[in-house]
Amino acid sequence: MPKSTPEDRDTAGPFDVSEIGVLTPYLDFGSIRLAPRQDMQIRADIDDTSKKVVALTVEIDGHRLQLQAFASTKSDGLWEATMSALIQGISSQGGSVEPVEGIMGQELRGSVPAKSGDQVISRPTRFIGVDGPRWFLRGVISASTISEDVYARLVSIFRSAAVSRGDVAMPPGELLPLRLPVSDKDE
Repeated sequence: MPKSTPEDRDTAGPFDVSEIGVLTPYLDFGSIRLAPRQDMQIRADIDDTSKKVVALTVEIDGHRLQLQAFASTKSDGLWEATMSALIQGISSQGGSVEPVEGIMGQELRGSVPAKSGDQVISRPTRFIGVDGPRWFLRGVISASTISEDVYARLVSIFRSAAVSRGDVAMPPGELLPLRLPVSDKDE
C-alpha cells in the first residue's frame, strides 16, 4: 500500500524525531513526543494485563485524542489498510464510520459503540492517520459532540507530535513502545 501523508508533513508534522531541534520542549513518552500546551491534559493508557503504556490520551474541553505509533517500512504505508480494518471492526460492533476528506487528507468519521457504566452508547469518533518514514501515527478523536474548533486544535496537537521509531527491528503494524516521561528530579 502507498504511504498516506500530508504533502507538508516534513514542515507541519507529525514529525520524525530526527526532524525536530533539540531545543524544542517536548514531553518524551518514548516513541511519541508531545509539545506541552496550557489547555491540555495528557494521560497514559495502560494495558491491565501487561501493565505497559499502550496509548497516550490528550484531553481538551471534553474532547479526547488518543495517540498510538506503529512500526512500518520505508516504502509501505499502513493508513489505508488500517482504515479498511477499522470500518469492518466498527461495523461488526454495531457502529459505523466512513472515509471523508479531513484537515490532513483521508480520515474516518462516524459513531463507535462505547461503554458508559452499564450502558453502551454511540460516541462520535474521528480517526486520523499519517504514514511517516518507517512509522505510522494514528489518532482517535472522540467526544459526546465533536466541536470543529476543538477538532482543529486536536489535529494541531497531533501534527506537533514527534515519533521516535528507534533502531530495533519490528514487524510493520507493531505498536512502538511508550513509557512515562522521566522528570529531571528523578535522576
